[in-house]
Amino acid sequence: MGNPQVKVSDKFKAAVSQEEARLGYLHPTPEDIPTCMGAFDNFLSCNILGTQLKSIYRFGEMAQCSAKWNEFKFCMSIKGLHPEQRRDAWIRHRAEWWARRRLGLSSENVWETRTEPLRDYPPPLPPQHAMEALVE
Repeated sequence: MGNPQVKVSDKFKAAVSQEEARLGYLHPTPEDIPTCMGAFDNFLSCNILGTQLKSIYRFGEMAQCSAKWNEFKFCMSIKGLHPEQRRDAWIRHRAEWWARRRLGLSSENVWETRTEPLRDYPPPLPPQHAMEALVE
């Protein structure tokens, strides 16, 4: 039996590689990556009263903004790098985030995928004469 940790690690590496390629395509130049000011704005918008009230209404708890704060801190930590290095670091960081999200739990872990349609669904219509009797 194989080591499950290795399989997860291989899956994670493959997912990161795929995400790096996708993000590299979407953000071809250093000017295309989000700014630190944008990350800070996202953090602040998470903490405003309206966002917090909406979160309490929808989920019964206040919005957790620590991930947005961490994104801002990461952005500030790479701000001094050469623009191309900053782009590469940002792409790697986001690719790892997307890979963790892709490999984490989702509705696919809860529901079994159907391989064939349900039998007798939708239910067959009653004969036409029965429908006419219902109308009268």
